[in-house]
Amino acid sequence: MLLDAAILAVACLTGLLLARPRLARLGLWQATITPLASIIGSGFLVLGPVLDASYGGFAPLAMALLCLGAYLLGGAVRFNIARLDATGNRRTRTEDRLETAASWSLAFAYVISVAYYLNLFGAFGVSLTPLHQPVYARALTSLIFLVILGVGWRYGFKALEGLEQISVTLKLAIIAGLILGLLVHWVDAAETAHLAFAPPRETGWSALTLGFGLIVTVQGFETSRYLGSTYDAATRIRSMRWSQWISTAIYLVYVALVAYDMKLPDGHLTETSMVDMMAVVAPILPLLLVAAALSAQFSAAIADTSGCGGLVEEGTRRRVPERWAYAVLVAIGLGITWTSGVFEIISYASRAFALYYALQAAIAMAGARAEGRGVKAAGFAALAVLALLVTVFGTPTEG
Repeated sequence: MLLDAAILAVACLTGLLLARPRLARLGLWQATITPLASIIGSGFLVLGPVLDASYGGFAPLAMALLCLGAYLLGGAVRFNIARLDATGNRRTRTEDRLETAASWSLAFAYVISVAYYLNLFGAFGVSLTPLHQPVYARALTSLIFLVILGVGWRYGFKALEGLEQISVTLKLAIIAGLILGLLVHWVDAAETAHLAFAPPRETGWSALTLGFGLIVTVQGFETSRYLGSTYDAATRIRSMRWSQWISTAIYLVYVALVAYDMKLPDGHLTETSMVDMMAVVAPILPLLLVAAALSAQFSAAIADTSGCGGLVEEGTRRRVPERWAYAVLVAIGLGITWTSGVFEIISYASRAFALYYALQAAIAMAGARAEGRGVKAAGFAALAVLALLVTVFGTPTEG
């Protein structure tokens, strides 16, 4: 009971601090919120159990490598932001063609990511109810897809854009409470010699391809690139770095606290394993996690649906209006929902975003070559190859 009160107090205090008007008015913080919300939007709901089940005591190392890979890929995107600013938005013909391909690949990635977010929404939405079955989770997911289509078709999403700041504040507040609960439980386990270094279930090539299939859980930093109408290039670059630094710190602490202390209920991995694991720590945590999941997944789905519609409308030179793009997205999303599990969708989304990152790295390579920076171009070429490997070989985790 005392721990529940402390967790709730820390969450509330964190939320109040983040909601302070002075912080809300800071341009850099405002710019950082968007990529940060995307990076931690769903990763913290699934990464702990997935990495613990797959990599055992090496889970923190796997998390560190995921974050490092994301930061290196972010370096290519940051280079592209700086280059466009320095050249006055002028590109070579090769860069233009690659950018067009990247825009279409991102639109496709958004289609998969919305399915990912809303399937997590459905799973967590029924997790604490008597309807905790896949069919009911998929039914709830389908209902939210139709709600999003109806709102987007009739009104657009302008009225819902304010959800992002509320959502990221709620997520960070709940994560602060979660980490406190995990830390107390970890210390108790250490004092009673109950910490354990579990052997990994995945090793070698399977461990590598599984990591490839988890890229989407650290994805989202690229959104800084598309804030040019609001922030200058320097602010967008700094916002991307800060969002990746903050999310990396959160993820590493969180995974380290889970890896050596928490055990999967019945040894079975599901998309909502985090809820069952946290019930052992404190009764209030499952409720907070479900609240964070519903808020985070809905706002992330709205953002990516809107982004997909804008990219399609721009890519077709307004021949396909945004609302028709929403309809196609929802149709594909419903198909994925009823034919795939959440872990499969995570893998699909990771591979789709990896293709986008490969194209961004290729754009950076072309830009570096145009500037006569051979070593940098070679580095970006290596990143492009790595992202293509992720696209081809990323695999889903198994429950």
